Amino acid sequence: MLGGYGPYLHIRDDVIEPSDHVRLFGVTIVADLGLDRHVYNVCKTCFYWLFQLRRVRRSMDTESIKTLVHAFVTSRVDYCNSVLSSAPKKVMDKLQYVQNAAALLLARTRKYG
Repeated sequence: MLGGYGPYLHIRDDVIEPSDHVRLFGVTIVADLGLDRHVYNVCKTCFYWLFQLRRVRRSMDTESIKTLVHAFVTSRVDYCNSVLSSAPKKVMDKLQYVQNAAALLLARTRKYG
């Protein structure tokens, strides 16, 4: 039986369905070898943590916030960044937007006003 991306694999009572993407060392690679899904997942996770950190930043000192931003955001953006060296500008702009949001959090300013 063929799925959308290849044949199904039957092992005893389990059926493994084909997928259009694979995660390798935390990097999501799509069938067309684009990195859009990987960058989308990284940005989504980073913005989640930036939102959470923004909620508690008033009760923490600057050094603690810097440490948490590095642990939850910067490390995700930097992880396997050599894979992104040939990525198009629009993909890199999304990651730059995450870095800008992290800088605004650390500077305790808002994007507008």
